[in-house]
Formats: sequence, structure tokens, C-alpha cells
Amino acid sequence: MTENYLYFGDNLDILRHHVKDESVDLIYLDPPFNSNRAYNVIFQDKTGKKAAAQIQAFEDTWWWSEETQAAYDEMLSGSYPVQLKEMLRAFREFMGPTEMMAYLTMMAIRLFELHRVLKRTGSLYLHCDPTSSHYLKVLLDQVFGVANFNNEIIWKRKTGRGETSHKSRRFGVCTDILLFYSKSKSTEFNAQFGESNPEYIAKFFKYKGPNGRLYAIDNLASPSPRPNLTYTYRGYKPPPYGWAISKEKMKQWDKEGRLHFPNDKNGRIRRKRFLDELQGQPVQNLWDDIMPISSHSKERLGYPTQKPQALLERIIQASSNEGDVVLDPFCGCGTTIAAAEKLRRKWIGIDITYLAIALIKKRILEHFPDCKFEIVGEPKSTDDARALFKQSPFQFESWAVSFLGGQPYKSTGGGDTGIDGFLYFQDYKKKYHKVIIEVKGGKYLPRDIRALARVMDREGAPLGVLIALQPPTAGMKREATTLGKWQLPGHDKQFPVLQIVTIDELFKGKLPKLPDTSGTLKRAQRMVKENNQNQLNLK
Repeated sequence: MTENYLYFGDNLDILRHHVKDESVDLIYLDPPFNSNRAYNVIFQDKTGKKAAAQIQAFEDTWWWSEETQAAYDEMLSGSYPVQLKEMLRAFREFMGPTEMMAYLTMMAIRLFELHRVLKRTGSLYLHCDPTSSHYLKVLLDQVFGVANFNNEIIWKRKTGRGETSHKSRRFGVCTDILLFYSKSKSTEFNAQFGESNPEYIAKFFKYKGPNGRLYAIDNLASPSPRPNLTYTYRGYKPPPYGWAISKEKMKQWDKEGRLHFPNDKNGRIRRKRFLDELQGQPVQNLWDDIMPISSHSKERLGYPTQKPQALLERIIQASSNEGDVVLDPFCGCGTTIAAAEKLRRKWIGIDITYLAIALIKKRILEHFPDCKFEIVGEPKSTDDARALFKQSPFQFESWAVSFLGGQPYKSTGGGDTGIDGFLYFQDYKKKYHKVIIEVKGGKYLPRDIRALARVMDREGAPLGVLIALQPPTAGMKREATTLGKWQLPGHDKQFPVLQIVTIDELFKGKLPKLPDTSGTLKRAQRMVKENNQNQLNLK
């Protein structure tokens, strides 16, 4: 039975219906920051209606809507802590029904559920930026208690200047904030250590033992009076307040060669601290040693809010142990899950977009082929696919493209471009080509086949696939067949220019005849076009 779960859906619903009380050891969440950075990715339905819960995937501005009002009313009338209700009421009186108030309302109801599922020994790290970190800390104080606040961690997420314009009226912003809370004082914590300062080592580790081990000498005197530890050892008198260790410990360290004895008996015995046993500099709350994801980073997936895996590994190592359960309710491209799997933790990931679920599935299976996990909420039959289409046409399109192994796409220009996704392949001359994918959940006609052919011509794509819920008519098949076949450069293989495949056929294992498109994800990463606001050109 699997112990790892990937949930496709609204994290509030998933938490309430699938995650038990006090079943999670560590929570990391990187929710949308409400900083008005519209990443312009997915999803809104065909009518343009925005769902507050899904935050348009990356459009990190939360709007005051009927759903937000319902969440606010529920919190004020439900069995939530009085202090949390009063804080929300005060926020509302101060802010009114603004975007920030909507953001805080939707976060508050989720933070309460996250506190419920966290074990008494568990911890939570909330990743945010200065836009709303102060409001979020006040919310967390009410949910977790002021006494359970541990740290405000500052992570330097940029190198160099934060502002490139010389006309800016402020200093550049190059940091994010992680708010670190525990559920109780019995929380688990493993101290972390970074690299030691070379100057410190050169200055203090200047002694060498008979076996060649470098060491520094350290004080063994007690800082306060210790009458029971005031004793003479091997003719060396005790310090005024006594020794820091017992006589038995002194004998043990002497036997192990951990004591430094001065030639003069009037001198003071000191402790040897060996360089090869030095753990490194203890990690403090300023994290400037973890580099951000650069444009040339090997782990870059083209996901606008992707965090470096080293950041998550530090958090997971500090606040969990092997076999513990790690939860990320906004799991995005799955960095938390990848880090948890690498460090032998169990994990739960939740995301509202199928783009994220598909990306995580590929990432985990590529990096950890033996990993066992269950995806909950994705269609497992044609009837499930129909239900998804009825619920969210855009989610259905993304799922269908991913089901075929393609990369979902959305035009940043708005409107329907006739493209729902891409597949990529190389010919025998090492040149890349793309396959246009269009998805039809409702009715479609022969003219839709002709329209897709025009899109393929416009995009310079030699091949196309139409994925449909409904079976094609004879006329549609005829339209596709008349487009003929395309020969793969450098080989005599030929492929139908345009093919129609139904969801039912895909579930039965019948795939369109195509060249090897297994490198689609990596190719798509390189094909991502970003503007100066780091918008991701995907759907």
C-alpha cells in the first residue's frame, strides 16, 4: 500500500476530506504571494470566470468574490478560535473587501486546517514575501499561538541588485521570508550546519597532534560557581568557579586525547576541538548560502515560482526525520515532494492545476523510478473525463494533453489560438519539430479539422493530434486523411499529418502514430518564453 499521495483539487477540500487529524509531521507551503504578479498561466473557464480557490494557478492576486465571502462568513459563524475570528473581523473593518482581505480570508481558513492535520510535534514553514508577510504572521499567531513562533527566516533569493532602474525610490528587494511555527513546545528540530569560515579555521585550528590531526583549544572553566566540580586533576588546580565537566568526564577525555595540558602546572587544562569533527557553522535565520534557480540551472523546470531543492532539503532535514510525513498544499512543480522522496520521507502533495500534477508525476518517475505513489482526483475513466470537462473545460484540456504526454500551452495574448498543447521530437538530422495538440470536450465538426490544419501550417508544425471526448464522424476522418502523410527527414518513416484520437481510445492504450516524443518535457523547458515579468507561456 502506498504511503505517498498526490491530490488534484482544491487544497481546502482535500485537507477536510482526505487528511486526518494530527497525521503530518512537517508542512511547507508556498502560496501565491498576493503581489499582483499575474503569471498568466492557467486556469479560467470559457466564460472567463475566476475561481478564488485556484488563484488562476499563478495569478497571485486573490479577488473578493462570493466564494471569499462564504469563507469569511463560515469562519465568523463556525467553531473557529475566538481570537482568530476577532482578528479577521478587525482586518475586514480596517481593509474592507479588498484583494488583500480576500487573500487573508482564504489563507486563514486553510491555515486552520493545516494546524488540525499537524502532529503535536510538527512544524510549519510558510514561504512569503514582504507584501503580506506581516499580515500572515498575525494570522499564524492566532492559529498556532504566539508562543509557538520560532523564526522569521530570511532567504536571499536573488544575487546582485534587486532593482535595475536607477530611478527607483527604494532599495532593491532580494529576499523572501519563511515564517517558522511549531504546534507545541515538544516539536522536533535537528540543528543544521553550513560550511565553516576559512578565516576562522586558519586562526584557531593551528595546533597539530602526534597523529597529524589539527585542533583548536577551548576553555574548560565553568562560567558560574560549581563547588561539586572544583577538583585538582593531575596536579593542575581548578579555575575559580570549578571545571565545566565532572572528574569522570575529565578522565574519559584524557584517555581519548581530548585534553591540552600546558607545560606549567600553574596553567589551565583546556579542551581540544578537532577540525575533522567540526560540524560547520550553525545555520542561523539568515539563509544567504542557497542559490536561487538561475536561467541555466539544471533543475530549472520553467515554473515561475520554482524554489531550489536545497532550500526544501534544509527545511525537511531540520524539522523531520526519515519516515515522517511531509505535506505541501500548494505543491506546484513538486520541489518539496522531490526533496522529501530523496530524504526518505513520506509525502502528500496537493495542487489545483493538472499542469502541476502532470509535471510532478513526470519529475518523480524520472528521478525516482521505484517511487510508489497514488494520484487522487485525476480521471481514471472516460466517465471521469466527462465529469472533469463539465466541471472545468480548461482543466480537462490540460489533463488530456498531459495524458498523451504533451506539454499544455496557453497563449499570453488571450483568445483561442487553436493550440492546447505541444509534443516535440527530433528527426534523424537532429532537428526539432513540434506536434500541435488540440482538445475537444464538446461537439466538433469537419471544419474544426480544417481549422487545426491551418494552425499547424501557421506554426510550422508537420504533425497534429486532435484529442476528443466524442468519436469522430466519417466526414471528420475523411478530412484528416486527405491531409496525407509526412516523411521523417533522414528516414523513410511516414506519419499521418493529422490524427484524431478519443479519450476512450487513450484509456484503452491506443495512441496516435507519432515519432519518439519522450523528450517533450525537457524540450518544452527550453521552449518556454518569458517576458520581463517572468510570465510562463504555458497553459
